[in-house]
Amino acid sequence: MASETTAVLLDLDGVLVDSRTAISRSISHALVEQDFPQPNLASLERFIGPQLTLAFAELTGQPPDSPAVLACLASYRARYRDASLRETTVFDGIPAVLGVLGERHLLAVATSKPLAFAEPLLTALDLRGALDHVAAPDLAAHHEDKAATIRSALSAIGTSHAVMVGDRSFDILGAHACGIPAVGVSWGIGTRDELAGAHADRIVDEPGELPEAIGDLLA
Repeated sequence: MASETTAVLLDLDGVLVDSRTAISRSISHALVEQDFPQPNLASLERFIGPQLTLAFAELTGQPPDSPAVLACLASYRARYRDASLRETTVFDGIPAVLGVLGERHLLAVATSKPLAFAEPLLTALDLRGALDHVAAPDLAAHHEDKAATIRSALSAIGTSHAVMVGDRSFDILGAHACGIPAVGVSWGIGTRDELAGAHADRIVDEPGELPEAIGDLLA
C-alpha cells in the first residue's frame, strides 16, 4: 500500500462494484414485504447512492423517520445482508487500477452503505486488501450525508490532499463541500449530465483513465 500523503477516496456502489441487481431486488423485496406495490426493477436504479431512508420515503410517500420507512429499511437489510454477497460483481479493470493507484496514493472507500455491509462485501470480492481504510456510516446512522462520510475518511487517513471518485452527484457535491476535487465515472448509475451538472472536476469513461485524471488533480 502507498505511504504517500496523497489519497484517493472511492465510492463503492457504481465505482468499484456493480450492485444494481442486489440493491434493486432488495428494495423491491422490502416494499412488497411491507405491503407496498411492487415496482419495476429498472426504475429503482436511480436510488442507488444516497441514503436509503430517502429512497423509501419517496417510494412510500412517508417521512424518512416514519415507521413505514424504517420497516422497509429493516426488510431491505434482512435480504441485502446475504444477497449482496451473491448478486454483486466487480467492474472490469477495477482490481488492476486499484493496484496502480495504491502504489501512488493512500486508498479509502467512502460509501453511504453501512459499514456492516461494506466491509464483508469488499472482503468477499477480494478488494479489501487494496484499501487503507473504509469509511461508512453505522447501521443506526440513517441520515449521514456523503460530505460527513468523506470527512470521516479524510480524518482517518490523515490527509486532505485527496480526490474523491464517484458516480453520482452526491459524491461530487460531498467532495466539494469538503474542499477536495472529484472525478466522476460514467460506468455507474449517474449519467454524464448528472456528473457535469454537479461540476465534477473530471469525468472518465473507463477505469484505466482514473490514474491520469487523479494524478492531474493531485499535482
